[in-house]
Amino acid sequence: MRGLHRMVVVAGIGMGIVLPIAVGQQHPSMPMGPPPEPDTSRVQQEMETRPADHPLRVMLGKKIAEWSPEKLASLPHTAITVLNGHTSTTETYTGVPLIALLEPLGFPAQPHGKNFRMYLVAEGADGYSVVFAMAEVIPSIHDATVVVADSMNGKPLGSNGPLQLVATGEKHPARWVRNLTSIRVEMAH
Repeated sequence: MRGLHRMVVVAGIGMGIVLPIAVGQQHPSMPMGPPPEPDTSRVQQEMETRPADHPLRVMLGKKIAEWSPEKLASLPHTAITVLNGHTSTTETYTGVPLIALLEPLGFPAQPHGKNFRMYLVAEGADGYSVVFAMAEVIPSIHDATVVVADSMNGKPLGSNGPLQLVATGEKHPARWVRNLTSIRVEMAH
């Protein structure tokens, strides 16, 4: 049918972008057919060659801080209890509130104006990455608590560690990042 379009919604932080696409055509950014299988050999190799004591790298502009598990262990910790939607169990994670790692780099504790365009990207050793809006990690603005956890139920994280990003208020743990390696603060344009 001529003129028939379908709409594709691309999710963004707090907004959706709608792109009209003619039926039978494909937007250049959308791959044809099923998604390619992930290269698990590369990911496994990265996990095996990654040093166990690799520090968490936190970046805001040109400022960088590195946090080893031992260095994080010396900071004040917070315990959060969450329902893990994958396992349908209640779990208690203990870790450092993420804001405590960001503020020394200049992340605003009381943001205003253009500060609300800031967001952060958290990435794990396997390349999995998630986005949080800046306001989601500031306790004075948002009810959720985001921690860089180093233990669960009083024990080390095991295969999810040594560090894991965990957030309260999530209906599903899709933004929890296992084997957390980096957190990068960016500014939306």
